[in-house]
Amino acid sequence: MTNGHKKDCRLGVDIGGTFTDVAVKIKNSLYTSKKLTVPNAPEESVLAGISEVLVQADISPSDVSLIIHGTTLATNAIIERKGAKTAFITTEGFRDVIEMRTESRFDQYDLNLNLPDPLVPRDSRFTIKERMSAKGEELIKLDENSLRHLTSVLADEKFESIAIGLLHSYTNPCHELRVRDILQNSLPHIPTSISSEVSPEIREYERFTTTCVNAYIQPLISPYLKNMQSRLNDMGINCPLFLMLSNGGLSDLETAIKYPIRFVESGPAGGAVLASKIAREYHLEKIVSFDMGGTTAKICLLDDAEPSTAREFEVAREYRFKPGSGIPLRIPVIEMVEVGAGGGSICGVDDLSMIFVGPKSAGSIPGPSCYGKGGKMPTVTDANLILGRLDPNCFADGQITLRPDAAKESMEKVICDEMQVSAEIGAMGVVEMVDENMANAAREHAIERGKSLNGRTIIAFGGSAPLHVARLAEKLGVKKIIVPAGASVGSAIGFLYAPIAFEITRSFYQRLSNIDMRAVFRLFDRIEKEARKIVKGAAHRQNLNVQRSAYMRFVGQRHEIKVVLPSDLNDQSAIELIRESFYEAYRSQYSRIMPNVDIESVGWSVSVTASNEIADKHTNTPKTKTIKSNETMRVWDFATGMAIDSFIFHRDNLTPGTKISGPAIISEPQTTTVIPVNFKAIIDGNGSIVIEAK
Repeated sequence: MTNGHKKDCRLGVDIGGTFTDVAVKIKNSLYTSKKLTVPNAPEESVLAGISEVLVQADISPSDVSLIIHGTTLATNAIIERKGAKTAFITTEGFRDVIEMRTESRFDQYDLNLNLPDPLVPRDSRFTIKERMSAKGEELIKLDENSLRHLTSVLADEKFESIAIGLLHSYTNPCHELRVRDILQNSLPHIPTSISSEVSPEIREYERFTTTCVNAYIQPLISPYLKNMQSRLNDMGINCPLFLMLSNGGLSDLETAIKYPIRFVESGPAGGAVLASKIAREYHLEKIVSFDMGGTTAKICLLDDAEPSTAREFEVAREYRFKPGSGIPLRIPVIEMVEVGAGGGSICGVDDLSMIFVGPKSAGSIPGPSCYGKGGKMPTVTDANLILGRLDPNCFADGQITLRPDAAKESMEKVICDEMQVSAEIGAMGVVEMVDENMANAAREHAIERGKSLNGRTIIAFGGSAPLHVARLAEKLGVKKIIVPAGASVGSAIGFLYAPIAFEITRSFYQRLSNIDMRAVFRLFDRIEKEARKIVKGAAHRQNLNVQRSAYMRFVGQRHEIKVVLPSDLNDQSAIELIRESFYEAYRSQYSRIMPNVDIESVGWSVSVTASNEIADKHTNTPKTKTIKSNETMRVWDFATGMAIDSFIFHRDNLTPGTKISGPAIISEPQTTTVIPVNFKAIIDGNGSIVIEAK
């Protein structure tokens, strides 16, 4: 391929806990690679995957026009406590805010509640004399002399990063800016994060923890990204490197290095972008995005082809699926529920003689028992292999030959001997448990957000999702499933369609009955200018779209909801338009409003997005034809509880219009799709597998 194609060549890279996925799209052609993640050197998996797809696509490194990268490196550093030695500087009297938390209990009846220790221990937290009011007025001047003394302490203690979080700095950041200037003059080699830039919002606990986490991972992420850029350049790839953000947008390298906190959830966000793109192609309004990989499963609800968003989530939970048990991060994020249910999730029998699955994972090393790399505990992948749902010789692009004997041995030793059942029954119990865990998480996620799963279509991707999606659909009462082409590397493909975007939120308290609209418009103009500067630097000549939002609630409430504001706000009509927008958003979530109660806004947000020129069109399915296969495999069926003959089809041989009736297995190099006896499937014009209940 010549450099004339360079403008069409994007490459997506997603580093997961078990596999590293690479996808490259050139016009209408898609090429993918799946490599086991090297835990201590994840860039090696990336470079190997890129080399492989370049060969597949028959292009040179110089033909790549853009690389979009998502990684779990930041998340893992937080969970494993492997970040930098960080100091935290705050207002006198507020040293222990990040340890006292909000003093709320996520489990009222657990007398031995475990809460995560702060990333910055008490002896690394320092205070300075200063004070701002909630309105941004200076109450106590900044004591610069004590601060200069503190710089010598920070140098002597060899801190690698500094976080600064002063009280009410979101209304007036001048003290934080001055503190940073003094520190950078004395300690220019130490990176500094300030809360008025990282998370300029009310609620000091969440603002402080977000700033501390940003500082904690910055010295780790910055050299990693710079090294990645250098290694890519050595390969002959000299194009821009963009990072996937947690809210589904992209940022350039400079912004990612400054705010690494913004791409903590980058991988799952890519999957939601893919689901949104498919929903628009198929004109589907209500979607369940189902992403199941090697370590976790992520479920996201989309309405009108758009995923729900939030501005806070948690990492490093002590109780993995209990909100309130982790470290809160206040950043824009796509809202989804995560379950410790991946192909590598370890299973066993608990004290009540019940099967459990996850949240611990075997990862890529040693991996499931059937990998033959030293894993001794049974996993979901081992269970699927025992049930005949996986071809031992066609797994992970042929990188691994699975060992059914090792899978069976671990299943019998850990589960079957304890429960006195056969390996096949034990494996069915494991798969049924993991499917029920995911179904229950989806139900709970929908109920908490006032949404219904009825009438939705599941879009399934990730290496393990096609194996489990039909059973999940049965449990949720969903009638239609779409497994897109390249499903195994779905998040990496989603990266290719993500727009360059950045969102900024600022706290500014206003009551609607006495709102200062001129001040609100000035705030919008200021933060829009900031966001435009970040996006424009990476988007160049692309058109920019602006969305303004407010975080609002009725007076007396504690939690607010996001309200997207009309684009035609002006001084005369603004207040009434804002009121009606809030009522509409509140009704959609709670089915009622409180018409005689005043409304207040605690935050204002601007999202700037560059128009994305990449868009595929849905191709109509040609005349259908039913085919049969001469190849069969004994697969255990959940409807009958017995092993039955299932037809085997190879996805590469299936052309658009091909109809398949279950029971069947559709095998491909990177994943396997199970069509149970009570389902049927068709290959549509886009090459997707569309599965429906009979």
